[in-house]
Amino acid sequence: MSECAPIDFTRLREHLDHFADRFNCFDFIELDPISVPHRFSKKQDIEIAGFFSAILAWGNRKTIISKAREIMTLMDDKPHDFIIHHSESERKKMIGFKHRTFQSTDLLYLIEFLQRYYRSHESLEHAFYAPESVTYHQKNALTQFYDLVFNNEFAPSRTKKHIASPHKNSACKRLNMFLRWMVRKDERKVDFGIWNSIPMSGLMIPLDVHVEKHARNFGLLTRRSLDWSAVEEITSHLRTMRPSDPVYYDFALFGLGTHRDDIVL
Repeated sequence: MSECAPIDFTRLREHLDHFADRFNCFDFIELDPISVPHRFSKKQDIEIAGFFSAILAWGNRKTIISKAREIMTLMDDKPHDFIIHHSESERKKMIGFKHRTFQSTDLLYLIEFLQRYYRSHESLEHAFYAPESVTYHQKNALTQFYDLVFNNEFAPSRTKKHIASPHKNSACKRLNMFLRWMVRKDERKVDFGIWNSIPMSGLMIPLDVHVEKHARNFGLLTRRSLDWSAVEEITSHLRTMRPSDPVYYDFALFGLGTHRDDIVL
């Protein structure tokens, strides 16, 4: 499809619906990082496992899953209980953890942040949504979360590159993916849908190289840079086809190029 050609949304929706239906299934879970939070049933365990699985989600998918499971093992496979009750000495077993540029310094700081957070909040959901807001805007929610995480004079500067923010014009792929997992719900139960204050209609597409490729092919993306503006461009088109659930088409755009267990994110 030419970049300049007008989009035939009716035809494109039929095409994307077909592939979204194909990949939005339980078989998708096993080979995806979402498999790690699917090992848990407690809401807070799902949140914490999902958060770390999403934060680590770049590189080979097998390695991502393995490293996320390693963190869960270090937390005795009871992430919420560990976050709340662990002692300073128990953090020592995290020393030496590494996934690409994400190292134990980053892991230890995020664990410390989560401990402070969960000791005064029931769910991580509140960190991404301001109840006083009339309309949910994911750009504002992600900026709010970034500010919350690093509102600490002892925050390591190196860790800031692992929590993206739209105010730096990042595409925020990993956090957008995490929010998809927590917010979306349907009868397939791939995504968890355990957060109710954030509307599915407000979610934004997790933009990686696979989504970019097919978004360009279908005329959904014309912007050259893979930044927040590109996320907004793609999502606005997806919202035209499915206003209540635009990131449903992440299954199609991502799945078309990644239905292999050795895929790189």
